[in-house]
Amino acid sequence: MALLFGIGFLGKLIEHEFTHLRTEYHLRLPQIEYVLWAIILGLIVSNTIGVKPIFRPGVATYELWLKLGIVLVGARFVFSDVLRIGTVSLVLVFIELALSLTVMTLLGRIFGLRPKLTSLLAIGSSICGVTAIMAARGAIEPEEEDVSTSIAAILTLGAIALFTFPAIGHLLHLSQESYGIWTGLAVDNTAEATVTGALYGDVAGRFAILAKTARSAFIGFVVLGYAVYWASKGQAPDVPNKALFLWQKFPKFILGFLIISVLASSSFFNSSQLSSLSNLSRWAFLPAFAGVGLRTNLRDLTGQGWRPIVVGILGEIFIALVTLGLVYWTFIRGDIR
Repeated sequence: MALLFGIGFLGKLIEHEFTHLRTEYHLRLPQIEYVLWAIILGLIVSNTIGVKPIFRPGVATYELWLKLGIVLVGARFVFSDVLRIGTVSLVLVFIELALSLTVMTLLGRIFGLRPKLTSLLAIGSSICGVTAIMAARGAIEPEEEDVSTSIAAILTLGAIALFTFPAIGHLLHLSQESYGIWTGLAVDNTAEATVTGALYGDVAGRFAILAKTARSAFIGFVVLGYAVYWASKGQAPDVPNKALFLWQKFPKFILGFLIISVLASSSFFNSSQLSSLSNLSRWAFLPAFAGVGLRTNLRDLTGQGWRPIVVGILGEIFIALVTLGLVYWTFIRGDIR
């Protein structure tokens, strides 16, 4: 955990130093947010000296810090806005889910991928990336190679989104709110969606979290559907208690996000406490963003074969374009901001 916080804090220091050099000495240095610095530093460590075994349990806690940051971000949302925008997001998420599952399944068959690998790619791309794949791992019992291949493909797509989405957003002059909603709908991993939103701006980061949270709420239903399907073929264990299965797979941090938002909206916290919660969310994101880089080994990403990557890229391009169109018609043209 010290490694996570150390890299995250170092990214913050580099951002501060670059800003100082640009303003005081008028040097032409790139304006890179600490978010991206933390990822770059993590990538350098992971792909040079590597993450030593003694550090791996601590690095694995990055998801805990990510979820804690998302919960605390709830203090920066008025609950009425959560209901208004979140309800619209749920409709868009339902459309995204149906299209993503269908397109990924068709592409998997066209490119001749193994059926369970296709299922994992469809689940990962439609819900929340690696988290969804790991949730489905015990439910459909795929081969270990299928799990590693699908994770490698999803991580590759997340890395691509970090650099392409902000550029597209600026090119199209998207507002902070519309860009954030689009990012939450189109980027797979919760960590990458949060980072990609934050790179565009603080408001965009918050709305990316809101849309991504709405999307993550469906993880239990999607995984349950695939579990039942593969069980009917005799290739996965039966699910005797479906209600318990849904509760076990449901991401509990969503409840924390909603509770904090309700408390903040009901004046439970004063302005000083709200400011402190906002600062705490940023501190929680520091190790989470560092973990995105530390867990990504480029050698693993290039050693899994080209077909899953091609399927993932083609599917993600389709979903990105469709969700961008949906966001345009809903949040920009309809002026719901």
